[in-house]
Amino acid sequence: MKTLGVVLAGGQSSRFGRDKAEALLGGLPLMEHARIALAPFADHCAVAGRDWPGLLRIDDAPQPGLGPLGGLCGALHFAAAHGFDQVISCGCDTPGLTADHIRALAPGPAVLEAAPIIGCWPVALAPVLQQWLAETARHSVYAFAAHVAARRVVVDPPPRNINRPEDLAACGD
Repeated sequence: MKTLGVVLAGGQSSRFGRDKAEALLGGLPLMEHARIALAPFADHCAVAGRDWPGLLRIDDAPQPGLGPLGGLCGALHFAAAHGFDQVISCGCDTPGLTADHIRALAPGPAVLEAAPIIGCWPVALAPVLQQWLAETARHSVYAFAAHVAARRVVVDPPPRNINRPEDLAACGD
């Protein structure tokens, strides 16, 4: 299976107070932690919703401002147009994502129960997600995952979810 790894990173970081992707953990930006976690499982890695040095930018679809699902929709359409079979997604704010977590997602569709932004999505879902975004105002990853009967995978321990500076501080450095 040809896999596109995508870091969904187009958010505003409003609760964090500054750009989370650039925040350092262990001397590396959170974005790099995400890229490093995805790289062994992806034929190519990209970032949705923003620019990042060394990563291909994929624009949200059908437009910006739709949250993680807009980034995922853009990634699925890009992947379908470029011969990929699936997209593995994660956020830039989920350090602690391990190889075991990612392996548990195959085959997709599947999401991590504790962090549904981390998922495995067949590219055939691109038009389904686009229609979902057009027809519903509830742009919840959990709701879309339920809509497509994605498996909800429980992992222990789950990756961290960094929303506020104190969440990052709790990770230690």
